[in-house]
Amino acid sequence: FFSGLTAMEKKLAEYKCNTNEAIQLKLVRFPEDLEDDNTTFNPEYSHQVFGDDEVAFGYKGLKILLYYIAGNLSTLFRIEYTSKVNEKFDCVEADDVESKIREIIPPGFCTNTDDFVSLLEKEVNFKPFGMLLHTYSIHNEEAGEDITYQIYKADMTCPGFREYHERLQTFLMWFIETASFIDVDDERWNYFLVFEKYNKDGATLFATVGYMTVYNYYVYPDKTRPRVSQMLVLPPFQGEGHGAQLLETVHRYYMSSPTVLDITAEDPSENYVKLRDFVLVKLCQDLLCFSPVKLMQGFSQEMVMEAQQKLKINKQHTRRVYEILRLRATNMGDAEQSRSYRLDVKRRLIGPYKKKQRELAKMRRCLRPEEMTNQLNQIDLNLQREQLEESFQQLVSDYRRVLERLAQA
Repeated sequence: FFSGLTAMEKKLAEYKCNTNEAIQLKLVRFPEDLEDDNTTFNPEYSHQVFGDDEVAFGYKGLKILLYYIAGNLSTLFRIEYTSKVNEKFDCVEADDVESKIREIIPPGFCTNTDDFVSLLEKEVNFKPFGMLLHTYSIHNEEAGEDITYQIYKADMTCPGFREYHERLQTFLMWFIETASFIDVDDERWNYFLVFEKYNKDGATLFATVGYMTVYNYYVYPDKTRPRVSQMLVLPPFQGEGHGAQLLETVHRYYMSSPTVLDITAEDPSENYVKLRDFVLVKLCQDLLCFSPVKLMQGFSQEMVMEAQQKLKINKQHTRRVYEILRLRATNMGDAEQSRSYRLDVKRRLIGPYKKKQRELAKMRRCLRPEEMTNQLNQIDLNLQREQLEESFQQLVSDYRRVLERLAQA
């Protein structure tokens, strides 16, 4: 009676493609990169463009090629497939993949390889935008040499930067789950860009590595509070330490400004929090208020003041830095020291629970007889202890990772 899929449904199922696999991205330096599969990478997300299923319907062997010239990000956009459903015979219509991509990439892209390669020859003229803030080098095992990177601060008054930024921000859609494009006409945005220097036929060229956008909020009466909005290191460069270099450079840039109060972040991801922990602990570890003796005396107003005035770090982040540095100064094998540390951190963690507890108690006074309340509170407390212990253990393991990275830095 139920024979599974009809022949028609089976046929149509073959015309579904996973868009995270279909989209092929490249950062091209040399013409031979076009044919080299090792230079291809794929999106982590495509739901903002292709819907929650991340599927394009109507094609077999679909490839959506989005190739960028490594420096100025001039774009090649092409669609290839082995076959496509036909409205006449199959009575269904294929998704309009092209217009979906056109919605997020700016106009002026190439559609054929020859045009793209001739643009590639002009890439030698591309120079980074804005003001150079920091130069650093990282040893590359594969190349067997040190590679030099530079971080620049740019704004919309730099010639060509507006168009470049339009191309750059398209990467957000593929690598940040809830990405959105920003209003570049708002002058309170700052842009920080990372470039790699590389050689090609004896000339020095620049390749885009990643970037960060920061919004300067006004704080009464005469201060600003920069808030990190977006940060992306492009996949070929991830895991090399560029994020930490970028965040530290941005902190140092704002540290020198007397009008900046402190730096925050908008809706930070887990990875960003780990990165920030590392950078802030690195910056703070040499402050006098974080000496081992003072750490053992507990979190103090002095730490809050010094971290904010010297390093533009807000109170909440300073507290995390204190907990991480105190863990380093604590002998967790010593029962007394370990107990003292555990209590100190849990006292902070329990804050939100206590607030919830008070709210629940209020509700129950209205809803339930007295004896119920006590029983429920008891159950809650046991659950709360478990959750608290779990949060504490998770935190300590995160903190240890920060300290390991610090020891290697």
